[in-house]
Amino acid sequence: MISSSDEFTRRILNFPAIRPYESISLSTILTSLINLGHKICEFKSRAFYTNKNNARASIRLIETLVVFLEEIKNVNCRSEIAIVLSLSELHFIFQKVNFLLEDCARGDSRLWMLMKSEKVSIHFREVMRAIAVALDVLPLEELDVYDEVKELGEFVRQQALKSKYEVEVFDKMLVRSVRRIIDRFEDGIASDSSDLERILECLGIKSWNECNGEIKFLENEIGQDCSTIEKREFPFLNSLMAFLIYCRCTLFLNYSNTSITQLQSAGACTGELIKCLNVDDFRCPITLEIMTDPVTITSGHTYGRDSILKWFGSGNHTCPKTGERLICVDLVPNRALKRIIKRHCQENGIPFPELGGRNRAITRSSPGSVAADQAMKLIAKFLVGKMAGTNEEQQKSGYEIRLLTKTSVFNRSCLVESNAIPHLLNLLCSINPESQENAMAGLLNLSKHSKSRKIMVEDGGLDLIVHVLNHGLKPEARQQAAGAMFYLASVEEYRRTIGRIPSSLPGLMGLIWDGRDRGKKNALATVLALLMYPENHWRVLSAGLVLLLVNLLTSSKNEDLITDSLAVLATLAEKLDGAMAIISAGSLPVIVEILSSSNSKTAKEYCVSVLLGLCINDGADVVPLLVKNQSLMVALYSLLTDGPARSSKNATSLIRILHAFNEKGSSRVMGSQDNFVHVW
Repeated sequence: MISSSDEFTRRILNFPAIRPYESISLSTILTSLINLGHKICEFKSRAFYTNKNNARASIRLIETLVVFLEEIKNVNCRSEIAIVLSLSELHFIFQKVNFLLEDCARGDSRLWMLMKSEKVSIHFREVMRAIAVALDVLPLEELDVYDEVKELGEFVRQQALKSKYEVEVFDKMLVRSVRRIIDRFEDGIASDSSDLERILECLGIKSWNECNGEIKFLENEIGQDCSTIEKREFPFLNSLMAFLIYCRCTLFLNYSNTSITQLQSAGACTGELIKCLNVDDFRCPITLEIMTDPVTITSGHTYGRDSILKWFGSGNHTCPKTGERLICVDLVPNRALKRIIKRHCQENGIPFPELGGRNRAITRSSPGSVAADQAMKLIAKFLVGKMAGTNEEQQKSGYEIRLLTKTSVFNRSCLVESNAIPHLLNLLCSINPESQENAMAGLLNLSKHSKSRKIMVEDGGLDLIVHVLNHGLKPEARQQAAGAMFYLASVEEYRRTIGRIPSSLPGLMGLIWDGRDRGKKNALATVLALLMYPENHWRVLSAGLVLLLVNLLTSSKNEDLITDSLAVLATLAEKLDGAMAIISAGSLPVIVEILSSSNSKTAKEYCVSVLLGLCINDGADVVPLLVKNQSLMVALYSLLTDGPARSSKNATSLIRILHAFNEKGSSRVMGSQDNFVHVW
């Protein structure tokens, strides 16, 4: 009768209460109401850091009201309908009280609830007044109860009516303190650490993890779509997040790297999950198109945002899939499904437009408010200053820089301007695995910033990064080094420089051979970037990369790695020496098998590109082996009908080459073909 609350999907300070169905019996509504009341009373043991008095007063009132409800649970009544209507309204209000107390007791939104103290107090006042109204219309005279019970009900009504539920004085003072610090940020002035500590102490934020949890909550709020949050709140949310990041970076020396580990493991889990899902699960039940912005409605079913909004806008208040009538038409973003769909689209070469608010909020070039802008500059200056401190301070600063540079372009810019790169490069020589990994991850993130690349190279960063690639203390550091080399290789001059470093290609090949999947992917992407410089072509062939790639094609089950390996082979096949090396490695059966069996359109496209390059550059040896293979022809004709434009074009060219050869009918070639088919 009442849906369970889920703080991870329900927006904070939103109360999706559901009214009981009209034909409910008196005993059922009373039992449910009492149980819900007991659930509210359990909040007595929870900590409240803001609106304490309002929360405690509400719990006491509900506690008394539960006693009243238990007294009338088993009594006779003359008009059950009127009483049920009143109690149903009370049940609806109890749900809101429960939601409100959940928000007040949350451990990851204390600062936000503090800044919303006035709004929260209004909510308390409104629900208590609503309880008073519900009790006022409760026909007590229809109940066969003692006068003392009726007096108890009247007492609760009076208490709910006269209680003020105003913003508490202490909360007001704390709000002013936070706003004063934010105002100082706008002027580029750092606040005294004692002021920051006092605020966090009052909010019960005692550790790096708790502070980071508050930041994650605000990130999520900022990431909500514009349709669900007032635009005027974006700057304020960003200012509060900057306040917390400043506190996290400057007040807490001990930190947790759990967030990075979770991100790494989440990526691996997502890849495995995609393999278990049907593509039809990604389609909107209304439009049958792949969803780019999936949302879940109260029936539990997921639809594309635009299509379900049109459905509701047409006057429909039912679930399109089940026909269930919906009391509430709120939309909950299904971010987990969105990430999976995005990953699926990336793997299969399907365009995926970025429509969500989260990307706009986090990756923009400005932090969203003057205070956040100036606070980030202060944070960058502070962290860079600590990089010259003790080993512990260096490790902590490196980790904070790693986090700050992961998603924000503006953060990267501030840290570059604060001269963070030389300090991070120095940490690459650290004997502490954590420090080296944090520094390498920070440099990887900064290498995405165009200005950073020149600084890294001019400060001797290439040799240091290649050293980590070959001798990194942790596998993660090695794969991050390959990632940084990829971004550095986006500059033509640096492609040449990297190629001429003797240990660069062996390091990349070593990562492809025995690295983790993410490291292999980074290394393959870097090799592909290096091949854009012609001089690196023969270096790659001389290093024996082709045979390594063919082995990877036969041994790996990872669709991403297979696709990336084929992309490198397709580039090598564009030249004669590359084509000869690919043929010598015995790759033809492998490539044709992938073309025939792979579910990835991108992988098939690269297969066709490889085969076309081989036919053009070494057709005398390749075409006779391909021309009579039926599975190859079936796969090529399939691409003509449902493949991407480029695949279709290349498939057409390859089919013409094979047909042209077949029409010649050379008996010598037929013997070669028979031999090939037998070996295959």
